[in-house]
Amino acid sequence: MSDDFLLDTDDLERRMDGAISNLRTEFASLRTGRASASMLEPVMVDAYGSMTPINQVGTVNVPEPRMVTINVWDKGLVNKVEKAIRESGLGINPQLNGTIIMLPIPELNEERRRELGKVAGSYAENARVSIRNVRRDGMDQIKKAKNDGMSEDDQKLWEAEVQEMTDKYIKSIDDLLETKQAEIMQV
Repeated sequence: MSDDFLLDTDDLERRMDGAISNLRTEFASLRTGRASASMLEPVMVDAYGSMTPINQVGTVNVPEPRMVTINVWDKGLVNKVEKAIRESGLGINPQLNGTIIMLPIPELNEERRRELGKVAGSYAENARVSIRNVRRDGMDQIKKAKNDGMSEDDQKLWEAEVQEMTDKYIKSIDDLLETKQAEIMQV
């Protein structure tokens, strides 16, 4: 019976990769004093009766290092897009120019940099929790197999493999956080 057990490590790894991917997306949305189209990804606009990402109602461009522009395709949505940006918590004041919304990216002050560093830390902690949840699921599968007759040696082998995978992903999260915090604190 114990020879039949095979932990789906590919599934665990895929789920851990998903947590890392989500973290990268969240980090991309944090503004670091440089303009980036990805900083608008979490902003949703109430368009045509549903919440829609900004990049689906207009063209997002970065014409210069401290400016993001959005060329809104439907003139009737310009005010809704502007409102969504104002209410997004990005701390950016949109300026209208016809159907083009300009977003000048202000210099970050020291206090705002520290706040963004804390936000990045909380994003990283959420990713760590996701990784640990995947680890727990893997360990539960191993415990169930142990109760079904798996040998203790096999149990320890599988647990070590899951723990090794977890440690690798947690280190990856820590490295991403360190890089992002350095980027935020860079003047």
